Amino acid sequence: MEISNAAKRAADLTRQFLAFARKQTVAPKVLNLNETLTGMLSMLHRLIGEHIHLNWQPASNLWPIKIDPSHIDQILANLCVNARDSIADIGKISIKTGNCVIDEQFCTDIKGFDPGEYVQLTFSDSGCGMDEETIVHIFEPFFTTKDAGKGTGLGLATVYGIVKQNKGFINVDSKPNQGTVFTIYLPRYVGDINQTRTESLVAPLERGEETILLVEDESTILNTAMMMLEEQGYTVLAATSPDVAIGLAKEHPSKIHLLITDVIMPGMNGRELAKNVQDLFPDIKLLFMSGYTANVIAPHGVLDEGFHFIQKPFTLPDLAGKVREVLEC
Repeated sequence: MEISNAAKRAADLTRQFLAFARKQTVAPKVLNLNETLTGMLSMLHRLIGEHIHLNWQPASNLWPIKIDPSHIDQILANLCVNARDSIADIGKISIKTGNCVIDEQFCTDIKGFDPGEYVQLTFSDSGCGMDEETIVHIFEPFFTTKDAGKGTGLGLATVYGIVKQNKGFINVDSKPNQGTVFTIYLPRYVGDINQTRTESLVAPLERGEETILLVEDESTILNTAMMMLEEQGYTVLAATSPDVAIGLAKEHPSKIHLLITDVIMPGMNGRELAKNVQDLFPDIKLLFMSGYTANVIAPHGVLDEGFHFIQKPFTLPDLAGKVREVLEC
């Protein structure tokens, strides 16, 4: 059992490290950070739980930025999970935006920054805080202060990687028992902002009432995807492993319309899981997902004609649109 658990954890870490190493295709868009974050608030509330108050402070006249929207999802989801786990009881999380000009003096005082105009995202929590020794290591892959099996040590490393990939900077301020403040600086976009206006006129997302079996062994991704789907009206049966998914399917008293599953999982891959679930529900629709690149997952057959696939990380519009496409095909 210990060897099996170690193998599962190694596979999980390897997969997350691929995400941290940014092997996915990136699709940056010009966006208003306030609008993007406002659209995430309901999901973030559910992610952190009712015992934590979420304080949202959007700045007026915020400058546009250019970034893959899924990167914002990843940053906020990882910071929220990290903050939630650091708050023992009732607590508070604050998210604030603003425009910021970094000058030469600032860069002299704080190494690693470049002068320029930035959109500032400040994320603070009332959690247990960190000492200086811990702060030095928090952005290192696989570093974690959580109990064994409860953290991979890639959450903040992923945040750091995304920020740096987008030519931004991140700073952290924390003391034991005094909470933590993460300040992220993303470059102001100074190109044509007509793209921003056009993208703000997108049609409402299509909703549904079907039942979906969702299988993902990374809890942060599972919880985020589950909340996305529930926000769109679906009933979601969430499973952290193929075995749990098969058990849920056997016990479910009515029809399951769609299986959404990760492709590569310890013990049983997505194709094998799909065959098991199809034995119980022959008419079930299938949607495979993965954070791996095409050359890694192609041998599993999920990119073949007739199969439906969505690349992780995905945004709410990406997922909502793909789910309706699969259900209605």
